[in-house]
Amino acid sequence: MQLNTRHLVDPGLWPLLDAFPTSQFSMEQLPLIRNTPLPVWPDPEAEAAVDLDIRQIPGPPGAPNVELRVCTPKAGAGRLPCLLHIHGGGYVVGTAATQDAPHRRLALEAGCIVASVEYRLAPETPFPGAVEDCYAALGWLIANAATLGIDGGRLGVIGESAGGGLAAALALLARDRREHALAFQHLVYPMLDDRTCTTTDPHPFAGEFIWTPHNNAFGWSCLLGVPPGSAGVSPYAAPARAEDLSGLPPTFISTGALDLFLDEDLDYARRLTRAGVPVELHVYPGAVHAFDLAGTVEVALQARGDSLAALRRAMRPAA
Repeated sequence: MQLNTRHLVDPGLWPLLDAFPTSQFSMEQLPLIRNTPLPVWPDPEAEAAVDLDIRQIPGPPGAPNVELRVCTPKAGAGRLPCLLHIHGGGYVVGTAATQDAPHRRLALEAGCIVASVEYRLAPETPFPGAVEDCYAALGWLIANAATLGIDGGRLGVIGESAGGGLAAALALLARDRREHALAFQHLVYPMLDDRTCTTTDPHPFAGEFIWTPHNNAFGWSCLLGVPPGSAGVSPYAAPARAEDLSGLPPTFISTGALDLFLDEDLDYARRLTRAGVPVELHVYPGAVHAFDLAGTVEVALQARGDSLAALRRAMRPAA
């Protein structure tokens, strides 16, 4: 189905569509896409106010060490809440290092520690490598909370796109293994369901820009090692596959009305509420995937403001 939805996109986001033309992912193009530098906007104020500590921590059993990039406000007093951040990139691209500047700003504005995990990418490392790397990072943060100045009772997970999918998978894994507790999960246009690739009733207006059905199928195939929609896919790979969502931590979900992940995100939010999980849900009109990167555009400002406000609420000390 050929989409033609530019007229539905918030006009303020049109420059974003031009700045980030949709790439056609393939095995041949993957090295080039990975090596294409992303724009970096320096933030001298946050850089001066927030320390960055790069740690090599033990990975999952039998796997390499995992890099963890920890941003800590210099002016923090007492133990601080912590966000374990998982970057996006369709499970096949992206690095934690590119997020240093926004993470310093987030640590400063939210008054928290932000730890970003450099998980292994697919297809070189298929499931469960990435989520196990994230689980190792969570365990290390909890084990070293006192040294790092973390309040272990206010540690949550946050991610965007594939990072949001990994955050949701990590929350399921932590619930089921019963070793570590998360205070909340913060999912920004999360990539949750491989079956979106095979649905017979795709959304007629979602997924034309930034992250397309083609790229979605490529990312899921690389992660799973089998075609998306196959039987037996683990919920720790595709969280929407989980049959039971009860016992998960309070959840924030945001997405764009034109994002390919709209339907799967709405359904996940619906199912969470029916499982008794508190959910805050935002859907932004005229918004495509990754729209919140669009600088001072009103809808992007609104989304980033809603996200920060929700994080501040989630990280308040217990009464």
